[in-house]
Amino acid sequence: MTDVIDARLLQRKNNRMIGDLAMTKGMLAHEDILRILVIQEETKEKFGEIAIKEKYLSKEQVDDLLKEQMDSHIFFGEALVQIEAISQEELAKQLKKFDLIKKQQNTDSG
Repeated sequence: MTDVIDARLLQRKNNRMIGDLAMTKGMLAHEDILRILVIQEETKEKFGEIAIKEKYLSKEQVDDLLKEQMDSHIFFGEALVQIEAISQEELAKQLKKFDLIKKQQNTDSG
């Protein structure tokens, strides 16, 4: 269980929300983020779309933030490898198993 918690903590540290990235870069204030989040709760739109529509950020700024967000994203399996809970080989083996199960389920339901 400790490995799972450590892996999730690593993900939380690296998988930052677009609003947090924008605030770190000085593009948005904390209050701006809260306003966007309130609108997001009501409309279910994406954070970046609201930020553009409400003129908090430009499309280019949102695109840059999304690229940065994706570049630093760590998947759970990758986090397990980074904390040395499993090897890269074991991750590959388990992902292959997962894909086979998923394909089997799709075949059975389709």
